[in-house]
Amino acid sequence: MQEKTFKMSDSRNSSRKNTENDSSIEVVQIDGLVIMKLIKHCHELEASASGSGIAQGALLGLVADTRLEITHCFPFPSGTDETIDDEDFQLTMMRRLRQVNVDHQHVGWYQSSQFGNFLSPQLLESQFSYQTSIEESVCLIFDTAKTAQGFLSVKAFRMTKEAIKMFKEGDFTPEAIKDLHISYDTMFTQVPIVIKNSHLMNALLLEMQEQLPLTAGGTQYLDLGTAHTLETELRAMMDSVDELNQESIKFNKHQNLVLKQYQEKTRWIQKRQLENQARISRGEEPLPDEDLSKMFKTVGAPSRLNPLILSGTISHTADEVSEFCSQSLAKLFVTEPLQNAKQSVGQAASTM
Repeated sequence: MQEKTFKMSDSRNSSRKNTENDSSIEVVQIDGLVIMKLIKHCHELEASASGSGIAQGALLGLVADTRLEITHCFPFPSGTDETIDDEDFQLTMMRRLRQVNVDHQHVGWYQSSQFGNFLSPQLLESQFSYQTSIEESVCLIFDTAKTAQGFLSVKAFRMTKEAIKMFKEGDFTPEAIKDLHISYDTMFTQVPIVIKNSHLMNALLLEMQEQLPLTAGGTQYLDLGTAHTLETELRAMMDSVDELNQESIKFNKHQNLVLKQYQEKTRWIQKRQLENQARISRGEEPLPDEDLSKMFKTVGAPSRLNPLILSGTISHTADEVSEFCSQSLAKLFVTEPLQNAKQSVGQAASTM
């Protein structure tokens, strides 16, 4: 499944605000059932697509003061079915949810990823569409690879006002990026997440925890087979670095072309000035001025959007590697006494 760009459906109930200013959302509260639905959809699609699928869906809920509450979600149609219109599907789902008295207010969308590799032009365009339609919209990123290692990874992101302005103007030239003072680490801001369950659900979870055998849970958290995971993350980072290097080469070529053109323009102006001085000394009329913009066409600057995305991807992947290594080192320190005790027992048995 290829990553798609989803736009906010133009329904009266969905669009509340259209502004570039930062909202007052300070925390995202998610119901536990929503998390379970999200995980189920992401893992099912990943299994059916042999690990190459990208799960995407809509988030529904409401806004309470500075808290964004997500109470329901539903998946977007699969990319293999081209007969379903995305906006019609979203509107139909919201109407049906409203009929059964379920929160039908759009508050964002979610997408699956692996090892923090989620930044793309499609994601930025989708979040821009959502956030300019509903100011409080968020994008939830669910990391399937990290969750498979035993650590639930769900993060909420929002575009900054500088990034929204950049996409609204549609100008990704180096000059425009510089004027906006935007970089890869200022395109998105992360919002804290709180998972909430009802009191009955908490009581059920405590009862189920007591019924589980002591040796059944927690073994996956002590898994020391992290070499494959680290290798995958480092390979992804190397690919991103190579692509960023290619973008740097393109930008350097553009800079060289601009410098070469400036030198040619300067030489032409100096030559024309000398010719006019010679003509004036001979009593002739100086040559008329010519339009330099027609003689020396402006060299188009390469888009800086892709380098911003690649830089952000490298930064997120590096953070994931650092966090994963920290967890692995903690496991090694925990298991070191066990390994030493095992070796001591083996040596004692061999001497007997």
